Amino acid sequence: MSEHVPQIHGHCDPRFAAVRAAFEENFRDRGELGAAVSVTVDGAVVADLWGGRADAAGTRAWQRDTVVNVWSTTKGPTALCAHILADRELLDLDAPVAVYWPEFGAAGKERVLVRHLLSHRAGLAGLREPHSLDQLYDWELTTARLAATEPWWEPGTRSGYHALTYGFLVGELVRRVSGLLPGAFLEREVTGPLGVDFTIGLPEKEAGRAAELVHPPVASSSEQAAILSQLAPAAVAALANPAAGASEANSSRWRAAEIPAANGHGTARAVAALYGIFAGRGAHGGRRILSPEAAERVREGQGACRDLVLGAGFAHETEIGLGLWLSGPNGSYGPNPRAFGHDGFGGSCGLADPEAGVSLGYVMNRMGPNIADDPRKTALVDALYSAL
Repeated sequence: MSEHVPQIHGHCDPRFAAVRAAFEENFRDRGELGAAVSVTVDGAVVADLWGGRADAAGTRAWQRDTVVNVWSTTKGPTALCAHILADRELLDLDAPVAVYWPEFGAAGKERVLVRHLLSHRAGLAGLREPHSLDQLYDWELTTARLAATEPWWEPGTRSGYHALTYGFLVGELVRRVSGLLPGAFLEREVTGPLGVDFTIGLPEKEAGRAAELVHPPVASSSEQAAILSQLAPAAVAALANPAAGASEANSSRWRAAEIPAANGHGTARAVAALYGIFAGRGAHGGRRILSPEAAERVREGQGACRDLVLGAGFAHETEIGLGLWLSGPNGSYGPNPRAFGHDGFGGSCGLADPEAGVSLGYVMNRMGPNIADDPRKTALVDALYSAL
């Protein structure tokens, strides 16, 4: 074995040897530092692998229980919270958001529907006024500003990726209906009963087992300015108001905050389990979390389009369901166009394919430059499907 490939720990069913090979290749050929991947088939774990280093200096080995910030892979569990409430008929996906959150009906948003929030079609990809990280950590302030602002485009007509605002919008609905923020709701209803090692934010007592995120290559200030100058105002608001990267996500303040679009922390095993609920048509680990009908609704396409925030990054039009992205013609989640999932900034991924009965979780700490479809993730997804 090449000296560039660290010792890989865990287990892998021989049928899925291609997944292990791709995981090793990520270290040898694709710059992996520390990472883990987990695959379930019909709810059973068939691959659970980890290796590499948990910090930039290389002083800590990645362990079986190492957790890491997974950025937007968090959006799947956050959407799950809303779908649980809808399944219990406590939340109507076709009702105006203002029914549950009266203040939200301001500035032309009185006809924005719950499904528009779930599918990034509410026109609220980012705030119009400058919003700092300190302000982002303030739940009440952020949600109040979102309730008061006007949409960037006519709600319901197009998708535009709500990079950070998604979690506050869907999360405030969860809070208004259940009385709990998404992190507490997820723990009570899902991760606690299933024993899944995933939290929104990270309790301080768990900081010792968190991997350190490492920045992707950083463009110069002038290059960043040139990139932003080419983006529509809604895209700039979504991606840079405020901007957050590895150093911010490694901070105690980020970990202490509730940012349900971007600061979930977990193992690959946990991500595979959470997306496994969708793959299992609402059931996982012998427990039913959603009815089969509710689980199917999660991937109900809301219309393909060139996304107003991320569109330039994809060769085809993309389609978002009610909380997760469909694999579609891009094949982002394998060859089944109705498979679905979510990527996290820099590389992580959760995938669900009910037809194949498979879920996949991939987490890592060396961030790539892409918001989606990192080459390491793509290699693992390709390997998974080659084994089926």
